[in-house]
Amino acid sequence: MFGFTEAQISAFGLTFGLGAFILYMVFIIGHLAWQSKAGRFGTFVLFLALGFGMTGFFAKLLIQWALER
Repeated sequence: MFGFTEAQISAFGLTFGLGAFILYMVFIIGHLAWQSKAGRFGTFVLFLALGFGMTGFFAKLLIQWALER
């Protein structure tokens, strides 16, 4: 499709598509903390608990980068 291989398209979608989804999740968590008037500690706990799954994606990118070097 348009001169790109399937691997290039999926790498682009994984990197930028999932990155955009993560940014949207950060917005949702922040909005949830603001609406619930969670305070500083509550906001920290929300970001820690709900955002913990995002660290796996960043760890995967870091490990791939380290292995390719």
